[in-house]
Amino acid sequence: MADLKKKIVVADDEPFILSALQDTLSDSYSVTTASNGAEAIRLAQRVMPDLIILDVMMPEMDGLDACKNLKRDKLTSTIPVILLTAKGQITDIEKGFKSGADAYVVKPFSPARLIEKVEEIFEKVEMRKKIMEDKKK
Repeated sequence: MADLKKKIVVADDEPFILSALQDTLSDSYSVTTASNGAEAIRLAQRVMPDLIILDVMMPEMDGLDACKNLKRDKLTSTIPVILLTAKGQITDIEKGFKSGADAYVVKPFSPARLIEKVEEIFEKVEMRKKIMEDKKK
């Protein structure tokens, strides 16, 4: 039988954080990991996940640029993005949302809070789908 779990791509350059995220999410979701923004974009285009979680500060391409690129690409533009970062100043959060992020979670993060945020985003996506279907009727 096919795996019906929602797919999440997670990108962080810290192996410990990637491992923690995978442990936190893999019971409920199918998780694929990347170590930088460019790799996350390539994975997203290939895997077409239901959600992408990006660290902001990464080598090669940071999370803000990765988010902007994902939102500009017709193929990945509708995939929700959570930025997960140690940068918690108001100006950082504003930059995150301006890059196209759907949510912003500050490290250190509570696994339970992250799961809540993920579920919240999936509920919004389902609500939007239902509204669009109702409009078609």
